[in-house]
Amino acid sequence: MNIHEYQAKQIFRDLGVTVPEGRPVFSVDEAVEAAEELGGSLWVVKAQIHAGGRGKAGGVKIAQSLDEVRQHADDILGTTLVTHQTGPDGQLVRRLYIEEGVDIERELYVGLVIDRATDGVVLMASTEGGVEIETVAEEAPEKILKVAIDPLTGLTDFQGRQIAFGLGLHGKAVFQAVGFMKALYSAFTQTDASTVEINPLVETTDGELIALDAKMNFDDNALYRHPDIEELRDESEEDPAEMRAKEHGLSYVNLDGNIGCMVNGAGLAMGTMDIIKHYGGEPANFLDVGGGAEADTVAEAFKIITDDERVQVIFINIFGGIMKCDVIADGVIAAVDEVGLDVPLVVRLAGTNVDAGKRILEESSFGIVSADSMADGARKAIDLLEG
Repeated sequence: MNIHEYQAKQIFRDLGVTVPEGRPVFSVDEAVEAAEELGGSLWVVKAQIHAGGRGKAGGVKIAQSLDEVRQHADDILGTTLVTHQTGPDGQLVRRLYIEEGVDIERELYVGLVIDRATDGVVLMASTEGGVEIETVAEEAPEKILKVAIDPLTGLTDFQGRQIAFGLGLHGKAVFQAVGFMKALYSAFTQTDASTVEINPLVETTDGELIALDAKMNFDDNALYRHPDIEELRDESEEDPAEMRAKEHGLSYVNLDGNIGCMVNGAGLAMGTMDIIKHYGGEPANFLDVGGGAEADTVAEAFKIITDDERVQVIFINIFGGIMKCDVIADGVIAAVDEVGLDVPLVVRLAGTNVDAGKRILEESSFGIVSADSMADGARKAIDLLEG
């Protein structure tokens, strides 16, 4: 689950990470009122969407007067920002964050991520703040500092100093950096986050370290332990189909292709997408119905796929273990009978009750194409797509 910048900064603030003062707003008038409350003579007007690259897309503006705050808020609010993370359709800006200005000396980068190779958390930092970390990794990997954190000891003072010195900090800034990074690690672990990123982390002209930006992602599987974080979910920023799938216990991720996929098991779903790509096709989604789905769950999964206007062929790939092939077949027939079938449908069944499942599909009047293997199904789906 993602949250907005201002929400992440409140979590930072509560756990001792230094952030600028700011106010979330939902209208132009509220933006001006927030700037007045913050005081000073310099403000930043920031679009709040679940994507990076807002500045390059025109979603972050500096204002030196209340009139400029009003103008920038009016320009940004209600527009659609297209960034490298939103995709070509962009994201509608429904809220803003008005923040006090900061005198910046240097821009740095600090982030925490789960490292699957070490089965732990890795702290990353770089002197190249304000630049996408992926770009730094590609063009100047030597500028990315990393320390692996032992979960038994947590982030140690030594590791904090190692990163601080690597960032070129001196004097009191080193000690502040150690406390800053330990507070950031606490924010990561206490909230079951999967990613925490500050880009940029700025060193001010007074030698202070301030999180000028904040990004937090959370492990969905741990949200039951954090109802306060669950309440921060902004459903308007999430894919409606993915939200609908979650309500029915389905694992669904929307992709950019035109071959809809319905599979049981995450590994088989990944393999299905891979083999579609191998034969030159493009999967439209990842959809795992799970090992114990009932016919009505399968029907709902089918409806989610058919509601995607980009889908031109559907490939259902089921290996029946716990999930029985005849149950899948019943669900597919029920869904087709209810919503209709406007695109070709290829089904590969194997495993428990496979003969009964195939018989159900063959006896239907919907012209369902049967496949003998995963590769056969992928090839048939692509052939139907092409002609």
